[in-house]
Amino acid sequence: MKSQLLLSCLLTLATAPAWCTGSPGSLPAWDQLTPAQREVVIAPIRERWNADPQLRVRLFEHALRWQQLSPDQRARMRRGMGRWEHMAPEQRDAMRALFHKMRTMTPDQRQALRGKWRAMTPQQRRDWVRANRPTAD
Repeated sequence: MKSQLLLSCLLTLATAPAWCTGSPGSLPAWDQLTPAQREVVIAPIRERWNADPQLRVRLFEHALRWQQLSPDQRARMRRGMGRWEHMAPEQRDAMRALFHKMRTMTPDQRQALRGKWRAMTPQQRRDWVRANRPTAD
């Protein structure tokens, strides 16, 4: 899966038109893009939308929430997504378990769990994650 994604990204970069290889500031605003250029930007989203009809509601809700975020909130989200992409699978499992557990906690309980987490050894963390796996909602 990762190798397919990497190959797809490399192929996209290798076949990218000259207009999209410049710096971000040199690219035109959306209204100045040609229909072909807009298609290049939108195609990956269309593929995800068409590939899984059950994912459509989630994609649409994410887009609506994104529109309501301030520029500062969007920047924080991008940084978080970047951190998530670079995590090892074991780290992602731990973050999912922590997030799922913290959703129902008060701020004081969350702070206590963060302190407990920091004090745990790696083995204790793995055990905690196994004992607190998120359930399918």
